[in-house]
Amino acid sequence: MASLRQQIATTALTLTKFRELMRRMQENRPQDDLSIIKKAYDFSLKYHEGQSRASGDPYLVHPLEVALVLAEMKMDPVAVAAGLLHDSVEDTSVTIGDIGKEFGEQVAHIVEGVTKISKIDFATREEQQAENLRKMMLAMVDDIRVVLIKLADRLHNMRTLEHLPPERQNKIAQETLEIYAPIAHRLGMGKIRGELEDLGFRFIDPVGYEQVEKAVNARRKQGEAFLAKVQQTIKDKLKEAGIQAQVDSRIKRLYSIHKKLQRQRIAVDQVYDLCALRVVTRSLQDCYAVLGIIHNLWRPVPGRIKDFIAMPRPNFYQSLHTSVITEDGTPFEIQIRTEEMHKMAEEGIAAHWKYKDGPVSAQDEQRLAWLRQVVEWQRDVSDPAEFLSALKVDLYPEEVYTFTPKGKVVVLPRDATPIDFAYTIHTEVGHTCVGAKVNGRMVPLRHKLHSGDIVEIMTQPGHKPSRDWLALVTGAGQILALTQQDQTLAQPASARARHRNRPQADRQRSPQVPDPTKRNQRRRSPQGGFGLRPGQSGRSDVRNRLRKIFRPAGISAPSSGRSCRRRRERGRARSCRR
Repeated sequence: MASLRQQIATTALTLTKFRELMRRMQENRPQDDLSIIKKAYDFSLKYHEGQSRASGDPYLVHPLEVALVLAEMKMDPVAVAAGLLHDSVEDTSVTIGDIGKEFGEQVAHIVEGVTKISKIDFATREEQQAENLRKMMLAMVDDIRVVLIKLADRLHNMRTLEHLPPERQNKIAQETLEIYAPIAHRLGMGKIRGELEDLGFRFIDPVGYEQVEKAVNARRKQGEAFLAKVQQTIKDKLKEAGIQAQVDSRIKRLYSIHKKLQRQRIAVDQVYDLCALRVVTRSLQDCYAVLGIIHNLWRPVPGRIKDFIAMPRPNFYQSLHTSVITEDGTPFEIQIRTEEMHKMAEEGIAAHWKYKDGPVSAQDEQRLAWLRQVVEWQRDVSDPAEFLSALKVDLYPEEVYTFTPKGKVVVLPRDATPIDFAYTIHTEVGHTCVGAKVNGRMVPLRHKLHSGDIVEIMTQPGHKPSRDWLALVTGAGQILALTQQDQTLAQPASARARHRNRPQADRQRSPQVPDPTKRNQRRRSPQGGFGLRPGQSGRSDVRNRLRKIFRPAGISAPSSGRSCRRRRERGRARSCRR
């Protein structure tokens, strides 16, 4: 009797969620045929019957929640159906062939891509994580819906993470913060990224999470009242100016606050964008008109005006940002963007991805340029640790906007150097870089670039990069290009210098690094004169060769400076004794 009640409750729960899914799909895509979603639901219901999750809920709830997230993204029926089926191959007896027969090759291909990401098993966690990332990047380039389903899958798993043991909670949360949230950020999916970060923060650092949450909640009531007042003021001014716009308010996310407090070493009261308003306009011209109105109302904070419309972020985020201070000294941030920009900021690449309108547009191809670059890197890098560390650097950059002398914008990671700039222009420019000018002045290659810098790179044909550059570059592409360029980069810098200064005939031999404990080897001529080789002793060899040159002519060979000094010192000592 109990099992019958449980079965009825399970059916009622899953049916309710399925009806909600169909309602959302009909609202978002009223012209699409949704029969494939109903078919996928029935298929999953059949094969997941009797299975349950760690929370005690029927397993089918998870595929339905993943499909609901995809429906919120306004994804097409094929993607939603694949979301309902994404665990069928891994957790049931169903095969990819079965899915292909029932739902077609397209759905089967997406489900196979999602399954492959998490199916590989390697000896170490680092190798497994690196290989999963490689597979994910390849799948993303092949069909972006694969990674969108994987992100939806991870989001629901994070929402229910409290039901797992602590060690698994920590592992999954760490992976989410290091990999999945940054990938969502790179794809411009701000809404999913924000939730993934807050959920991961809650499990990775419960004490820090509680402290930030407590500080924010203490200011929330006052902040919301303040924002409501400012919001009404802006609405009235926009109405007077005849500008149609939507004005919303928000409190900054906890993880973003935590990172800012750590990075800038400040208190919560010093976070200018803790409270923020968002103005969504009808046109691009209205964005700049609103900015002018706001700056007439309140005093802007110097250095806090950012035009991401003219210079979009690498993930194609566009908006105007400005921080202002009210008459009573309260700072807050305002973001201004068009409806199209807002859609892109919230949904990212999912907002523009088209499946029924023929080939992929040029704009979407540009959005995938970063992914294609990552795929090229992973083909060339065999070490999983190297690939993983380089990718983590590039997943979540804080951007610096620089310019070439001709005015082209070059977006670089924070703390980038002229070497990063050179490799971003072209790999060969990076390899042959010998110097740089920033804003017309010569700077060392370790100089950190700032937004607005005009950078000119000086090159020399045949020049090879130094291994020391690895400590100066910040971008993943630059790091990998340097490590792959020349095997001599693996040697110490001093050994490379000796190898470079040897006679041309001897350079073809593998350079030998002398034993630093041998005194006479350390004193060898740094210029490599008289054809000295790495095995020779240096100063004594110079004197022997000089004796051979001068002895036939009856001339005594010149002594070294040290020998002369010693003789003079001995003579003085004898004079003193006398």
